[in-house]
Amino acid sequence: MNWKPAVFISLVLAGTTTACEAKPNGEVVGENSAAPADTSAQPVTLKAADGVVVHGLYYEAQKPKALILLFHQASSSKDEYAAIAPQLVTAGFSALAIDQRSGNGMFGKNETATGLGRKADYLEARPDLKAALDWARTKSLPIVLWGSSYSSSLIFPLAARDPKGIVALLAFSPGEYFNDKSMIRAAAAKVKVPVFVASANSKDETGEADPIMAALPRSDRNVRFVPTHGVHGSSMLIASRNEAGAGENMRSVLAFLTRVVPSR
Repeated sequence: MNWKPAVFISLVLAGTTTACEAKPNGEVVGENSAAPADTSAQPVTLKAADGVVVHGLYYEAQKPKALILLFHQASSSKDEYAAIAPQLVTAGFSALAIDQRSGNGMFGKNETATGLGRKADYLEARPDLKAALDWARTKSLPIVLWGSSYSSSLIFPLAARDPKGIVALLAFSPGEYFNDKSMIRAAAAKVKVPVFVASANSKDETGEADPIMAALPRSDRNVRFVPTHGVHGSSMLIASRNEAGAGENMRSVLAFLTRVVPSR
């Protein structure tokens, strides 16, 4: 399929890497470090359809424009968003960050994975994402799905299959990370809301993300974002992982959200 990206906010000349990133194979490199969790966050527990208890943190804005569901990358936890979620709240968005059962302690303890008592693969996390979506619908707010690495792929089939209330997707380093190497593209073709697809400028990253972007229905509201300074997943927005680019990248994210989230 021939494709040219609808929108580029920023192009890069070279990709960068920083300490402690998780790739979709679960490998973790570097030290643990993350900003302290926002003390105003409220612990939340959900129950997935198969009975697994899913732990999360709810960051509530005073007059929220939307509710953003924050899903983490491989070997990670809800604390991947400890420095990101407070910025979303300041911008007027409530956010729920969950611990998926496929994860670990890269940024902080993954309570869901610990409670499961065994290692889970990426696809097993799908009921956790669905539980978060069901919970979000009780808040009667527009819903935004946000994923990082493997979870940024899983938000496409979730939105395609169960779109009620979802107004936008943000996918940070998505790819065909599963046995079915066309599953995510097939789902992306059915997504009817604006999508922000971000990745670092490396052959591996763009090679995974570009075909998913190409599969989306044509829309001038979709954004393909390749930052000047980028790393894998939502880590590109965390200063301790991406000091040179985190602030600029977050501004691009907030600009997208401002454009696509309906006024209330």
